[in-house]
Amino acid sequence: MTDAAAANTDQAAHWQEAGQAWVQHAGPLDRFLKAATPPLLEAAFPGPGGAVLDIGCGYGTTTLEMARRLGPSGRCLGVDLSASMLELARGRAAETAGGAEFRQADAQTADLGAAAFDAAMSRFGVMFFEDPAAAFGNIRKAVKPGGRLAFVCWRSPLENAFFSLPAMAAAPLLPPAPPADPDGPGQFAFADAGKVADILGRSGWREAAIDRLDAPVSLSEADARQLLLGVGPLGAALREHPDLATRVTEAVDTALAPYRDGGRLKVTAACWLVTARA
Repeated sequence: MTDAAAANTDQAAHWQEAGQAWVQHAGPLDRFLKAATPPLLEAAFPGPGGAVLDIGCGYGTTTLEMARRLGPSGRCLGVDLSASMLELARGRAAETAGGAEFRQADAQTADLGAAAFDAAMSRFGVMFFEDPAAAFGNIRKAVKPGGRLAFVCWRSPLENAFFSLPAMAAAPLLPPAPPADPDGPGQFAFADAGKVADILGRSGWREAAIDRLDAPVSLSEADARQLLLGVGPLGAALREHPDLATRVTEAVDTALAPYRDGGRLKVTAACWLVTARA
């Protein structure tokens, strides 16, 4: 199912291309995000038989895991802008039993049903709205009074040097990128806890709690390269300039040196675990 109405047109266009890269690298991405997933599912879980809305569900990992927790009488609906990621999600769902459903929709504007869900959740999928307060207000309408909201988002680039150091190392080798809008959508748009609290308050959520979540991650060299060079800004740049791949890869490998430990890379995913009530 696809919604025609969408407010986040730039993001919709972006995720058509980026979504294909995420599908290609779904395995490394899941392994990287694995440690942050159980705390999210625990915070959002309304109990067996409940109904959960998964915002920015991507290729469905969290939707499927929540559906398994909810059991045969439960329901988990995953929504996302990316058709390619949802295609993979539906393929995964067809191979498993459970109440996982998927819908291509813009959560900022789509009619998600009035008070249709016991909880809403997201794993790194809520930082990309053009109007976050409007989006969270729309999501709140879909959750029953007293229902839960739980999501994980990135803290600052400084705290997530696994991303920022390789990007800085590669930047001199790439064409200049346009300056990022500090208040615009993006990976680190919710790094400021005060900003997150303000958005939730303005959109009608209450009892907001914003807690540090430091998720330990152990990656193979191959997974690290796929994550850094296959998805995100570096991945997009290399798709436009494949002739620079060798030099950029060398710069990224050098930047990763501080994280090497026994043949693997040991890093910390520095996140916020955010919860609130409708």
